Amino acid sequence: MPITVLVVDDSGFFRRRVCELLETDPRLKAIGTAANGREAVEKTLELKPDVITMDYEMPVMDGISAVREIMARQPTPVLMFSSLTHEGARVTLDALEAGAVDYLPKNFEDISRNTEKMAKVLCDRVITVARSQASSAPASRPQVASRQALKSPGAESAEIAKSRPSLHDRIAARREEARKKQEQQLAEKADAKSRLAPAVKPKAQPRHFSLVMIGTSTGGPMALQTVLTRLPADFPAPLVLIQHMPSTFTGAFAERLNSLCKIRVKEAEDGDLLKPGLALLAPGGKQLMVDKRNGGSVRVLPGDERLNYKPCVDVTFGSAAKVFPGKVLALVLTGMGADGREGARMLKETGSVIWAQDEASSVIYGMPMAVAKANLAEEIINLADIADKLTSDVT
Repeated sequence: MPITVLVVDDSGFFRRRVCELLETDPRLKAIGTAANGREAVEKTLELKPDVITMDYEMPVMDGISAVREIMARQPTPVLMFSSLTHEGARVTLDALEAGAVDYLPKNFEDISRNTEKMAKVLCDRVITVARSQASSAPASRPQVASRQALKSPGAESAEIAKSRPSLHDRIAARREEARKKQEQQLAEKADAKSRLAPAVKPKAQPRHFSLVMIGTSTGGPMALQTVLTRLPADFPAPLVLIQHMPSTFTGAFAERLNSLCKIRVKEAEDGDLLKPGLALLAPGGKQLMVDKRNGGSVRVLPGDERLNYKPCVDVTFGSAAKVFPGKVLALVLTGMGADGREGARMLKETGSVIWAQDEASSVIYGMPMAVAKANLAEEIINLADIADKLTSDVT
């Protein structure tokens, strides 16, 4: 049975072209279109699509408002179309916080050509979004500090109460199945361990790390926001963040995180020093290398066309393995693919520590799964627990 898609855009031309591109893949079927956010909500309730593609600037109701209402009434994976501008990045990040899973650049020139490459990118992304586990409103995710919550102490709890979703049966069943599977696996592992070694594993002792690194992709912006907003201002280690993201987005994303977090967050520049309580975000379209000069700094280099990802988690992790052998704590969070696995392997070979996000809390269980399956992760952790564990385990 094909994945059904609702296409939402105020441009009739764009709606038609997106439908045509989707129909090039037999795994997908466009079952309806909507010209504004209000119509999108109504069509979602009526058609119950598997995925929605959503524009953000529309009459009657904008895309972000539509995403919020859809997540509250009929949680459905949403792929946003975004302009590659600083303002477009800010709007897209708002959409992700509202509940959208992922985004694609909105380029009329590319979409009008109906190129094979554009069709493949769109179809592959829709299929990935359809498999995601982020189809509920933000209220059902780990609580995250938002701009509104910072302005008004009671705003977050009020908004959560107001927008608490009635989960779609299909999504609820999928999550319940994943939860039971995870519980069964944990129980089996615990049983096996108890037979081999009755003694309880001692709690990890706090340890000094020269650097904490976090690599992520799809679902990463909100995962990073969830973790970083809960770290104290005096967090004792420097942080480096590698998020798969276009060059026009990383500056806006760093600004957003800096406005929400107690620690400092900035888009990395060549020569920036690694400092406790400072998180450096790798610039989009480039590669970030950890350097030993000045006691620890970063190099920002042009993106290598031979690499699929710019920035690439493997590249940054690998550079840190050489500079701080055995003294890095690296986390791999939600994301498609396996970027980070080989870099984590290099780090682990020097004695550094690797953590991976668990399947239940990942939007896309690709990158952390690759690390876990390679037996590189010392800890598999739910997203909601990562900040507390960082605070207690890092000195």
